[in-house]
Amino acid sequence: MALSRSIFNLRFLKPSHHTPVPLQSLRFLSFATTEEAAAERRRRKRRQRLDPPNLIGRQPQTRPKPSPNKVSNPNTAKLPDTVSVLQGNRLNLHNRILTLIRENDLTEAALLTRHSIYSNCRPTIFTCNAVLAALLRQSRYADFAALHRFIIQAGVVPNIVTYNLLINAYLDCRKYDIALDHYKSLINDAPFNPSTSTYRILVRGLCATGDRERIDRAISLKDEMLSKGLAPDPVVYDHVISGLVKLDDAERALEMFSEVKESLGTPGTIFIPEDIVRVYGSLMKAYFKNGMEKEAMDCLGELLARENTQNSRCKTDAIVYNSVLEALVKNEKLEQGMQLFDRMKNIHDPPRRLTVNLGSFNIMVDMYCSKGRFPEAMEVFRKMDEKKCFPDTLSYNNLIEQLLGAGMMGEAEEIYAEMGGENKAKPDEFTYVLFIDSCFGQNRIDDAYSYFMKMVESGLRPNVGVYNKVMNELLKAVQVDRAKELYNQMLEKELKPDCTSYDLIFKGLCEHGKLDDVLDIIRRMLKEDESAFSEELREYVTEALRKEGREEDLTRLFEEREKEKEKEKEEALAKDSRARISIPSIEALTSKFNKKEPDVAPVEGSSTSQSKPAIELSGSIETLVNGASSSEVVEVESASSAISGQEGQGVESSS
Repeated sequence: MALSRSIFNLRFLKPSHHTPVPLQSLRFLSFATTEEAAAERRRRKRRQRLDPPNLIGRQPQTRPKPSPNKVSNPNTAKLPDTVSVLQGNRLNLHNRILTLIRENDLTEAALLTRHSIYSNCRPTIFTCNAVLAALLRQSRYADFAALHRFIIQAGVVPNIVTYNLLINAYLDCRKYDIALDHYKSLINDAPFNPSTSTYRILVRGLCATGDRERIDRAISLKDEMLSKGLAPDPVVYDHVISGLVKLDDAERALEMFSEVKESLGTPGTIFIPEDIVRVYGSLMKAYFKNGMEKEAMDCLGELLARENTQNSRCKTDAIVYNSVLEALVKNEKLEQGMQLFDRMKNIHDPPRRLTVNLGSFNIMVDMYCSKGRFPEAMEVFRKMDEKKCFPDTLSYNNLIEQLLGAGMMGEAEEIYAEMGGENKAKPDEFTYVLFIDSCFGQNRIDDAYSYFMKMVESGLRPNVGVYNKVMNELLKAVQVDRAKELYNQMLEKELKPDCTSYDLIFKGLCEHGKLDDVLDIIRRMLKEDESAFSEELREYVTEALRKEGREEDLTRLFEEREKEKEKEKEEALAKDSRARISIPSIEALTSKFNKKEPDVAPVEGSSTSQSKPAIELSGSIETLVNGASSSEVVEVESASSAISGQEGQGVESSS
């Protein structure tokens, strides 16, 4: 203890006069007590908080100030936000919008995003992308385009995900040229390069068209990936091979597979040997197209062998299995397809492994329906819930359409009755149109009309084509009153009738002697859209009225309309003239009377101070109202009399 204290006196240690030695470097023995050690630790922590380690013993470096003459270029592309900005209130807003998306309230989510743009808590591009992706998943393309345009105009900088969503939306709408234009804009203007997902989306959309030029463009995009530092992945090759198979160009598809095998193990690629299974489905279709069934079945055997290998790095997912299953079913390999489907269901173990999804069941339903085995198709369809797969509206419509096509109205109505329950999809316009067409085909007019009214009462909005179809069938069945009711309902729904609508309703009403209703429709047409009443319709209606001796009624309608037009013009001109003569002009005219008169003693009996303003005002009013209407003259004279009265009262008070 004494030795340690004597050492820490440090009297015999004299630092060199060349460089000062810090005291911390001289402490090489333990402290006497734990309290001293704790005090030393606290002192060091305080010193580190005040002086960072990199600044101890040196002068702090100050950053050079930017030159005042250097101005940043306003045309430079701005960088998008990073994930670090998603914190605090912006993170709370993001979570709130995600909650609305999970509750399927996309309208409120989009509205909240719009309102938050100009608030104190501005949403990030990640929040905007979440809403855009949700709208795209539900095919709400109009709302998607409106929200995207709004956030871009509001100055929210898009990132690569925003570009990918926009390109995907235009490809889904079959606007391929616009999608490619946005890709060029991404290449030329964006401060970042496209990602692998960008090329996946483009290649998938172009290859799905089945057009040779667009598929060649997709292949060139695959080659462009190398220039951007991205190697084509198995998904891109799968889309390209699938597109070539649609063109019946199996030889070129097999050449593309040879390119896939050559790229395995090549430096710079993202392929691993197990990834080759992702192109097996398209490859099997190419083999079947080329008459090489043995090679196609060898691919299936190799796929199953890889699954049985315990050291396999990549387990096959539902997408790969569905592609292989579709290749077997479409090429009459039904037994092998059913065996593969059973295997997929047995190894399906959610959430750790997903080998079956909604697409798997739809493939099997289509296979059974194509063979006329509808009871088995309905059984497979109803077993989706066992594998936690819930059919959507498209799946219901697919099965209902095939059942109605086979004349099985009862079975189709059973499937329809299962819709709309808890966790079940709801019918859409296409669902009701399927039943309406089937009922009309079986001459069940009342049932078809009932399905149409159910569609309207459920809040759906059938388009003009559906209204025309139902009105046409009702008129054929001599149900004119219902057809007229549907026409009025279309106007109430703010749907603009087209030429077909007018032809149907006019011819139907004229053939059944409903001429008064025809004249009422024409009167409304002349007020709202006179151009819709074409010459052909006019000749047809004139001929129908001539047969009944009522040709003058149509002429009288046009004369009344001309009188209404003239009256509307007169009212518009009168309104414009009243707007020109306003009170500020009178105030400017009489402002001279508010000026102070010179100090001159008035002579008794003299009326100079009273008569002069009245004379000047009357002359000015005559000049002002020259050419004006009588009502305008009355307004101006009343204003002038009020002003004259005020002047007279002022003179009396001064006297």
